[in-house]
Amino acid sequence: MKHTTLLCITVIACAAPRVGAAQDTEANVMVEIPFQAKKAHADPFQNVILDVVFTDPKGTRKNVPAFWAGGDQWKVRYASPVVGTHRYRTQCSDANDAGLHGIEGRIEIKPYTGKNLLYHHGPVRVAKDYRHFAYADGTPFFWLADTWWKCLCKRMTWEGFQELTADRKAKGFTVVQIVCGPYPDESFLEKRLENEGGMPYETRDFTVVNPKYFDYADRRIQHLIDAGISPAIVGAWGRSDCDSMKAIGVEGLKRHWRYLVARYGAYPVFWILAGEIPDKTKWGEGPWAEVAKYLRSIDPYHRLLTCHTGHGRRGADGDVNVIDYDMVGGNHDERVAVEAKTLAILTTAYAKDPPMPVLVGETCYEGHMQQGFGDVQRRIFWMNMLSGAAGHTYGAAGIWHAGVEGDPGHSGAWGGQAYDWTTWKEGMKYPGATQLGIGKKLLEQYPWSRFEPHPEWAPGCLAAGIPGEVRFVYLPRRNIYNWSGPEVKGLDPDVNWRVYYFDPATGRTFDQGVIKAKAKDKASPAVTFKKNVPSPQDWVMVFERVTQ
Repeated sequence: MKHTTLLCITVIACAAPRVGAAQDTEANVMVEIPFQAKKAHADPFQNVILDVVFTDPKGTRKNVPAFWAGGDQWKVRYASPVVGTHRYRTQCSDANDAGLHGIEGRIEIKPYTGKNLLYHHGPVRVAKDYRHFAYADGTPFFWLADTWWKCLCKRMTWEGFQELTADRKAKGFTVVQIVCGPYPDESFLEKRLENEGGMPYETRDFTVVNPKYFDYADRRIQHLIDAGISPAIVGAWGRSDCDSMKAIGVEGLKRHWRYLVARYGAYPVFWILAGEIPDKTKWGEGPWAEVAKYLRSIDPYHRLLTCHTGHGRRGADGDVNVIDYDMVGGNHDERVAVEAKTLAILTTAYAKDPPMPVLVGETCYEGHMQQGFGDVQRRIFWMNMLSGAAGHTYGAAGIWHAGVEGDPGHSGAWGGQAYDWTTWKEGMKYPGATQLGIGKKLLEQYPWSRFEPHPEWAPGCLAAGIPGEVRFVYLPRRNIYNWSGPEVKGLDPDVNWRVYYFDPATGRTFDQGVIKAKAKDKASPAVTFKKNVPSPQDWVMVFERVTQ
């Protein structure tokens, strides 16, 4: 009997699930769960796949990739808006590793109590109108991004990263575009790519990962989020002089993206597949599209995905859109950046079906080779925002390449010549960033996410708004001594309009009084407004409905 009893107990003990750590967190806030392998694995990064299946209180299951953290350590990161008890179970490709396979546990998620909008309102999604972004609860999200392509490298010190984050937060930026992978304008595995933990990979084909690099990258990604700024993580670059597809290949890039999803998918991030890759990727053609489809298949959170290309979607029958929002390019030459043909890149993408948010993800950087300063940045911002853009991405010389004294942070594509020697601290002080923040603040005083382009309202200007409610008209800078105001046509005759000029460089306002309604219905002739500007510069004119 004793032998039988002991045998029974042994069988039950072997069948019982192995219990992992219990964790607590708040809604939408990432929680990290560690696991320790019980077996030695010769090549854990390439040969071991660890997934964790989470089940929330509603019964919804998510298959979340885990990542190798070095040595015998593995980690999974998880977040959810659903309050209550969440349970998980690990699934390892090596079912004989008792430390990685069949581990069960739970997470208690409580309501969020902080003030961070990324957690309070929930992750950013495409809005119901398919033209803008919104938090999970429907609150509009204004994409105002800065370009920090190379700011995970150690040239940008941790102290400098914190300083730049604080500056951009104060100026109203909500997104930072940052590369976590091969950089543009330099060779693969160039020493400039290192951060405090070394290189991200030890081999050119990305078969040997260095988790220490990503540990230090984690700290910076987390810091942006703590500041309420959403990282738009770029996985690679694709231009001919820094072609990640050629160097790493489809399988290597898939492996790289799985690692990024495992590391950062639980955070409120955006994905940018790669920089400067073929337009055809967006409609599902070519090797980059294969990587995009893989990324979408393994991301349990469905973070919004795009790719950085020059033009928008094709919009043809049979296209398979692999993106959620359409990022298009502008031009780095200040003269071309403001031309109608450049704006047409955005408006053409805006007109394609099915609708989706469209924005310019790279254009004339402020100070790039000593051009493109404040008035150019204002004009690009306003011409895009009043032409249907869901937001706008700014960039400044010095910052995008993390330039420091003695090292511009890039080799360029012309025999190693630098574009310019601006440092990030110099670029941080350029006026355009402040002025775009001023513009964003003005728009947010109105239902800007409901604005639609109306170029017919003010010929020669940019105009958008909501008929009968509000109109914004942007008058670009012209020659000096020109005080003539534009003609604003078709004002609803049954509306009292308060009119004011807004200085997009300083935020000052100049009240122009009220245009009183001329009739009780819209059958009467429309009203026209024409009045001199306060000074010869660029101006935003605001027409808002008032009751009087």
